[in-house]
Amino acid sequence: MRKVYVLKPGEDWIVDRFVDEWNIDNADIVASDIHGADVIWLMAEWCWNRLPSYMLAPRRKVITTVHHIVPQKFNDIARQEFAQRDRYTTAYHVPNKHTEAFIRPLTQKPIHVIPYWANERIWKKTDSREALRKKHGLPDHSYLVGSFQRDTEGSDLVSPKMEKGPDLLADTLERAFNDGVGLHVVLAGWRRQYIIGRLERAGIPYTYFELPTQEVLNELYQTLDLYPVTARYEGGPQSLIECGLLGIPCVSRPVGIASAVLPLGAIGDKVELCTPAVPNVEALKLPAGYAPFRKLIEEV
Repeated sequence: MRKVYVLKPGEDWIVDRFVDEWNIDNADIVASDIHGADVIWLMAEWCWNRLPSYMLAPRRKVITTVHHIVPQKFNDIARQEFAQRDRYTTAYHVPNKHTEAFIRPLTQKPIHVIPYWANERIWKKTDSREALRKKHGLPDHSYLVGSFQRDTEGSDLVSPKMEKGPDLLADTLERAFNDGVGLHVVLAGWRRQYIIGRLERAGIPYTYFELPTQEVLNELYQTLDLYPVTARYEGGPQSLIECGLLGIPCVSRPVGIASAVLPLGAIGDKVELCTPAVPNVEALKLPAGYAPFRKLIEEV
C-alpha cells in the first residue's frame, strides 16, 4: 500500500484543517516523514517550493491540488511558476470543473475532479434555531442571512476582494432590504471591513462575530435562513458543504462546486432570483468522501 505525505501550509487556514483531518482519518496510508512517502500530495500547491527539488524527483509520484485560479491574477509570473511545478507533477486534483477547464490548456498531465469531503463530526446540528439565536443575541423574527468569508486582502482592508464577490453580496442585500425584506446579516471571520461599511451605509442591521471558534461557527450556521454565495471564482466554497450537513438553504452564482451540490434553480448570476435549496452532500460524507482520494493515491 502506497504511503502519502501531504504538504501542510501552516497558515491557520482551511487547507490546514483538511490536512489534519486527512492525516488522522487515513493514518494507515500517511507517511509522517516525507522520506518514507511514495506519493507527495501538494494540497497547498502555492507552498510547493518549500520542498527541495530532489524531494520531488521522478522516483516519487506527485499530486498537485489547484483549488481555483483567478484569471485576472494569473499573470506571466504565475504562468511560469505553474509550468515549473508542472515538471514535477504526476497528476492534478481540482475540486471543481471550472478549475479543470482553466488548467486543461496548461498541462498534459491527468486532472481529477474530486470535491472535498463533508465532515459530519464537526458540522452537526446541536440545538434548535430559536435557542441558538437567543444564545448568540440574534433577533428571533428577522430573516437571517449569513456570510462567513473575508472581504478584503491583508494589505488593504477597504477594497473588496473581487473574486469573493463582497460587492455583489452587498448589492444583493441592499436590493432585498429596499424591497422590504426584514433582513439581519450574520457576519463571521476576519477582514469584513468592506461589507460592514456597505451594510452601515445602507442601514442594514448586522451582527459581527470576529474569528469565532469552529464550534461557534457551527452554531451560527444553524441560526440562518439563507447562505448566499456571490463569489466570482471559488474552489469550493466549503460553506456549501457545511450548509449541506446542517440543512441550511443556499443560493449561489455558477462557481466552484455549486452545480455538483445544488439544483439548477438555486444557481444564477443574480442570486436573489434563485430558489434556495439545501446542498446535497450525501455522497461527500465520511468515510465515502475519502474514497476517491485514496483511489487516486493508489493509482497515480
